[in-house]
Amino acid sequence: MSLAPELLRILVCPKSKAPLEYHAGPPEVLVCRESKLVYKVQDGIPVMLIEEAEPLDEAVYPPAPSAS
Repeated sequence: MSLAPELLRILVCPKSKAPLEYHAGPPEVLVCRESKLVYKVQDGIPVMLIEEAEPLDEAVYPPAPSAS
């Protein structure tokens, strides 16, 4: 299941207010590079609780290549 593009455009990290990156997974997650947190998506619903986020492991979720 994927998140609606409209939802992805308005969601931000609750800690830093920075934009989030969607990773379809598995597991399906939202990544905040600024806060270095990973938010789970369960049954198509983002769990946007800071206390439930996991630390970002860039080996698992590498940054997207920048467009040059």
